[in-house]
Amino acid sequence: MGMDRTIKKKKWTTKKILNIAGISIFVIFILYLLFFRDKRSKLYVDKSQITIATVLADKFQEFIPVDGVVFPRNTIYIDAVQGGFVEKVYVEDGAILKKGDTIMKLANANMELSLMEQETRIFEAINNLQNTKIGLEQNKFYRQSEMVELQYQIDQTKRDFERKEQLYKENVISDKEFEDAERDYEFTVKQLNISIELKKLDSISAANRSIQIGITMERMEKNLEMLRENLENLYIKAPTDGQLSSFSVEIGETKSAGEHLGQIDMKDGFKLKANIDERYISRVYIGQLAEFDFAGTTYNLSIGKIYTDVTNGSFQVDLFFEGEEPNQIKRGQTLQLRLSFSSATDAIIVKRGGFFQETGGNWIYFVDASESFATKRKIRIGRQNTSFYEVMEGLEPGDRVIISSYDSFGGKDKLVFR
Repeated sequence: MGMDRTIKKKKWTTKKILNIAGISIFVIFILYLLFFRDKRSKLYVDKSQITIATVLADKFQEFIPVDGVVFPRNTIYIDAVQGGFVEKVYVEDGAILKKGDTIMKLANANMELSLMEQETRIFEAINNLQNTKIGLEQNKFYRQSEMVELQYQIDQTKRDFERKEQLYKENVISDKEFEDAERDYEFTVKQLNISIELKKLDSISAANRSIQIGITMERMEKNLEMLRENLENLYIKAPTDGQLSSFSVEIGETKSAGEHLGQIDMKDGFKLKANIDERYISRVYIGQLAEFDFAGTTYNLSIGKIYTDVTNGSFQVDLFFEGEEPNQIKRGQTLQLRLSFSSATDAIIVKRGGFFQETGGNWIYFVDASESFATKRKIRIGRQNTSFYEVMEGLEPGDRVIISSYDSFGGKDKLVFR
């Protein structure tokens, strides 16, 4: 009978190996869950439903869009100088006028009657002043005639005195006759001297009165001219060449003095009026540039006037063309302008999109190089315009980011594309 052989027990059985492998896998899984698993919140999104853009290094210019309304560069308003009712209308709104063309005629019976009465009074006053002036001239000639007469009398009394003086020396006449002749001569000489002084006084007085009369008559003539101009003001005429606008009157309408009747748009170019949000009032200045595209051409303007009154959250500016103006624009047309706040400079930029409303420009979804997912990345946005944001930090040229709206993403840390 043979001896029994001892069978050696195997150290590594298949079962043991499988058990160890299972435990190892379980431990590794636990470790993965604890330390290596991506714990970020995820969301699966359809890649075709989002917009991805590439970050660029390019020229950037800060500007804001504003709407500009076309107006004539210069406008002259037409107001009624005198009141009255509309008697005749000679042109229609939109008519091209020359300076002095009659637009309409007002009628004012009370003013016309008053003018006639004042004109009559002025004519009477002028006539009286003219008569006074004629009287002064007549008085001058009267004084001259009086002096001629006195000169003649002096000549006679002098010759008489000289004869009687000779006769008196010859004792032919009495003392009385000689003395009478002497007194007559001296009397006429004194009368002449008095007349000369009176003539001087009359001349000075007449000259002053003549000047005053001349001034008064000139003033009356001007008053008369003004009265006639007032009557002429009932004819409303074009103050300059241009196109009549905002003109709407009907025959028989009553217009008050000072009432606005219309305006003349001068044919010397256009300007644009634009309303700008009050937030930019401290950044807007005279000479600031703007531009707009029209019919395939870019036109440049600059701010020429700023109206600082703020109404409904905005203030108004006037912009004038720099150089060429488009021929096709019309009064009242609205054009979208780009009002520049800086010149073009080198910058890192990203296209505008709906993401900004959700993030405020503080972060963005950065697309991984594999193009299979995107993760949050902090950024800092600087200036902006209607097309781009300026990226100050967080992105480099060539990076790919999601720029469409984030409303449906719920703020997830990671977006996985499918």
